[in-house]
Amino acid sequence: METLLNDIGDKSREVLAAQALIWNHTYNFINSMSLKCAIQLGIPDVIHSHSRPMALSDLVDALPVNNKEKQQNYIYRLMRILIHAAFELSPLCANCTRSKFSGSVSLSQRDSSTPFETAYGKPLFENAENEPKISHLFNEAMASDALLVISVVTESCKGVFEGMKSMVDVGGGTETVAKVIANALPEINCIVFNLPHVIEGCEGSKNLSYVGGDMLKSIPSADAILLKKCKEAIPNKKNGGKVIIIDIVILNNQKGDDKSYETQLFYDMTMMTLTSGKERSEQEWAKLFLNADFSDYSIVQNLGLRSVIVVYP
Repeated sequence: METLLNDIGDKSREVLAAQALIWNHTYNFINSMSLKCAIQLGIPDVIHSHSRPMALSDLVDALPVNNKEKQQNYIYRLMRILIHAAFELSPLCANCTRSKFSGSVSLSQRDSSTPFETAYGKPLFENAENEPKISHLFNEAMASDALLVISVVTESCKGVFEGMKSMVDVGGGTETVAKVIANALPEINCIVFNLPHVIEGCEGSKNLSYVGGDMLKSIPSADAILLKKCKEAIPNKKNGGKVIIIDIVILNNQKGDDKSYETQLFYDMTMMTLTSGKERSEQEWAKLFLNADFSDYSIVQNLGLRSVIVVYP
C-alpha cells in the first residue's frame, strides 16, 4: 500500500474544512437519534442489569434482535457513536431504561432491511425511481457535494489520472464529476454509467457520453473506473488499469481531528439507516480490496472528510 499526501493548498483546505463543519452541524441530530435508538432497543436496560462491563457479543446476545451475527456490526457502530458523543454509560443506563420512557416501541423485530424501508415500504433507490421529486433532490444534493471535491481532485491530484485515455464514472448521478474531469482533462474520454432513469435527457459532448445500465450486472470497459463493481472492466495494472474511489476513510480517533471523525460517524449511521451500507476505515477498505482479488491500492487522505483511493488489479 502506498500513501500519497498531496498538498491541496490553503484555499481548498479551508473550503473543505468549512464543508465538513456544515455537515457536522447538519447531521448533529444523529447523536440524539442514536440515543433514542439505544433506548428503544433496551441497551441501557441490559447494561444496567448486568452491573459490570460486558463484551459486545454478550450485549447483542441479550438484546431481542433477529440475525444476531449481522446485528452485532450494527450495534457496534451504534455504541461507537454513543461513546464518541461522551454519553457516560453508567449513569446513562441507570436513567435511560425503557421503564422511565413512555411510548417506546422496539424496532428490533422488524424484518425490513433498513429503517428507511420500514418507514416508506421500499428501499431508498427503488423509492426514488418511482418518485421524480425525491430522485431530483437526491441527484441535486449529490451533484452539489461532488462538484467541490472533484474540482479539488482534478486540480491537486492530477497524478491519479496520469496515462488514462478513458474513464467510466459508475453511479455518478447525472454529470457533475465526469463533466469536471472531461473539461479539466480533455484527453480523457469520460462515460457516465448509471440507471436509465437517472441519465434520461442528459446530453454528452466531445469527450463525455452517457450509458444506461445496471452496475451490478456489467460495466463499460475503460482504463479506469470511478467506483463500484469493476475489476473485470479494466485492463491489468501493467497496462494502466485502475479503480478510483472517492469516499470516506474513517479516521483513527487518536489522530486528534475530533469533529471530522464525528462527522464521518454521522455519515456511517446515515448509511446504515438509509441503505444498510457503511463507511469504512482503511483496514476495512484494504480487506475489501483483498477479498476482491485486487493487488494493491494507494490513498490520498487530504480531501476534508474524504479520500481518493486508487486500486490496482
